[in-house]
Amino acid sequence: MELFWWLITIVLFAVGLIWTVLPVFPGTIIILAGAVIHRVMLGPEKSIGWWTIVVLVLLTLTTYALDFVSGYFGAKYFGATKWGMFGAVLGALTGIFFGIVGLFVGPVIGAIAGEFIAGKRMIDAGRAGWGSLLGNLAGMIGKLAIGFAMITIFFMTVPAPF
Repeated sequence: MELFWWLITIVLFAVGLIWTVLPVFPGTIIILAGAVIHRVMLGPEKSIGWWTIVVLVLLTLTTYALDFVSGYFGAKYFGATKWGMFGAVLGALTGIFFGIVGLFVGPVIGAIAGEFIAGKRMIDAGRAGWGSLLGNLAGMIGKLAIGFAMITIFFMTVPAPF
């Protein structure tokens, strides 16, 4: 039975890692769920401790914060005004309702619209949109790195199964 729970944990880790590259998808939550299920089903002597789970929860929360601020900071780095940065965040929140494409395009459109509201020219608005897109891509890479770190922490702290 122990082998079954190890298999479930590994499958959840793999699915979670794949989903971390998608904005707002619960990839790190699935990785966290795999660790918690492993702990609950195998007990403290054959699994990770609660402190490790606390660390994994904090890393999961970090990925969601990273998801929402990456477009903001990308736009800011490329010279967006407060309106452009606000538009990038609003676009990210709105993009959630339009599937995968909306998650990438929403912050860009939001940043461009915010720059137009601030009275910027098309070139400046486009630069802010480009920054928002690059920020989202950097956030995606960051989430993937955190997902790998979560899995590594799990395997470093779990007792050897043999």
